[in-house]
Amino acid sequence: MTKKTLRVSKIKDGTVIDHITGGHAFDVIKILGITGRVNGVVTVAINVPSKTLDVKDMVKIEGRELKSEEVDKIALLAPHATINIVRNYKVTEKQRVKLPNIIRGIVKCANPACISNSKEPVQPTFYVDSEEPLRLRCHYCGYIMEKQDILKQF
Repeated sequence: MTKKTLRVSKIKDGTVIDHITGGHAFDVIKILGITGRVNGVVTVAINVPSKTLDVKDMVKIEGRELKSEEVDKIALLAPHATINIVRNYKVTEKQRVKLPNIIRGIVKCANPACISNSKEPVQPTFYVDSEEPLRLRCHYCGYIMEKQDILKQF
């Protein structure tokens, strides 16, 4: 019996998002606004065996380096992800995503009565009560948001 190996080609320039929580690769793609209608190759691997996470997802985006606010959004759904910047086929930067203690302006409060959802000039602000499972507490009304509340916004 021969051992089969799945090989995903290297990218010349771009970003590899690795160690995404299993089953969340398409959520990451959605967060980044990738629709597939614009040029550029995007490779998605789902439920790949992983030594540390049991299974993981991976997204490779050719020709694009992520902005810091995009990395912060990924941290909400994939707190163990690593971001690898690839230039000329080599990883030139590698960072783990880090969920900040306070999240500002990335998501809206799911409580429709919250002042941050009014016409008042306030920026939605949340405190991270828990990373796993994800629980965010609104600064203004105290409403607790969980991962499914956040997924609905992207």
